[in-house]
Amino acid sequence: MKRPHSHNYFMKAVSLMPGGVNSPVRAFKAVGDDPIVVTRAKGDRLYDADGNRYIDYCMSWGPMVLGHGNVRVSNAIRKAVRGGTSFGALCPYEIRLAELIVQSYQSIELVRMVSSGTEAAMSAVRVARAYTKRDKVVKFEGGYHGHADQFLIKAGSGLTTLGAPSSPGVPEAFASTTLTLPYNDLDALKKLIAERWREIAALIVEPVAGNMGVVVPDPGFLETLRDLTTRHGIILVFDEVITGLRLSPSGAQGVFGVIPDMTILGKIIGGGMPVGAYGGRKETMGLVSPEGAVYQAGTLSGNPVAMAAGIATIKEIQSNSEFYKELGKKTEHLVSGLKDAARLAGRAVTINSIGSMFTPFFTDRPVKDLTTAMASDTKLYAGFFHRMFERGVYLPPSQFEAHFMSIAHSSHDIDRTIKHAYEAFKKV
Repeated sequence: MKRPHSHNYFMKAVSLMPGGVNSPVRAFKAVGDDPIVVTRAKGDRLYDADGNRYIDYCMSWGPMVLGHGNVRVSNAIRKAVRGGTSFGALCPYEIRLAELIVQSYQSIELVRMVSSGTEAAMSAVRVARAYTKRDKVVKFEGGYHGHADQFLIKAGSGLTTLGAPSSPGVPEAFASTTLTLPYNDLDALKKLIAERWREIAALIVEPVAGNMGVVVPDPGFLETLRDLTTRHGIILVFDEVITGLRLSPSGAQGVFGVIPDMTILGKIIGGGMPVGAYGGRKETMGLVSPEGAVYQAGTLSGNPVAMAAGIATIKEIQSNSEFYKELGKKTEHLVSGLKDAARLAGRAVTINSIGSMFTPFFTDRPVKDLTTAMASDTKLYAGFFHRMFERGVYLPPSQFEAHFMSIAHSSHDIDRTIKHAYEAFKKV
């Protein structure tokens, strides 16, 4: 597939931005190619600068659960823009979105809007430290909670893709406040908590990991996290930047029935606009300024355009009582088809999936943590990515990212994807 215009755009971008991109995985380094340059998107399709079109299973890294360019969301954005793009003052849109979030999440009594998941994660941990008067934070290997210094320790997403266990520029003093554990390893968790609980302010976790590829919690894993943190006065933080509103109206906590102390939300609650939020019980969130002394501020927090997009997204989902059932069926259709295609092509592939999230790993073993995820064959994934890309199917350009379905994906396009996957599996 020829992409001369995309190539020219990228060459210019390289002279203007680090690596030619504003977020690392977009550079396609993990799959050894120049990146796609997207000019527009609609439904389940992306269109590049050369006029090529692709069935999209990246969906802006998850938030486009309605598909690209949903009419209701687009109209809400246009209406909001006509009233102004930024006020730096309280507006009705942010009050309404906050109301919808509080209604949806049992864990959230008060919520603070911010502009990104990174901002939400760093703020939630600050509140947890103030509440517990402890300093340490526990995270899981391969979990990505944004690029704040304290979280770039054995992180997932782009750091895993680029083979960096952490980031230069993170002071040792910051790194020493973060303790890491293997995901799904209850023995290691119990040992750490027993030995060091008096130091631990918060345990932060993606309830379904999405930044080392999709990794689903083992039965009892989340329940044990909840039990141990409750017993030892540790704030349990669910990072639902990916899973919030994607797995259910109340995210993964609504699916598993495990209620954290604090919840982090991201771009999906803004219909793909730059949005984040963190929330929890009144006793913790009451510490946040101006009600309390924990300072956090942002000029664009509660931005009217982003808030309007979020309200429209939630309303669109609420208008279809079968939304998540339909979304799940589409994903099951594709995942079962991919499994059959791999088997018929004689290719060993493990596909992890839940709800509308999935990841194919080129391994014959179960993938349940970062170690088993990284044992998969990333060269085969890169080859598979290219074979699918050539056929007009856009997958995440990294083994260690979740793939996403939207309600806009048609059965026809899913069947085409399965057909192309069979051919791609045979050639990698």
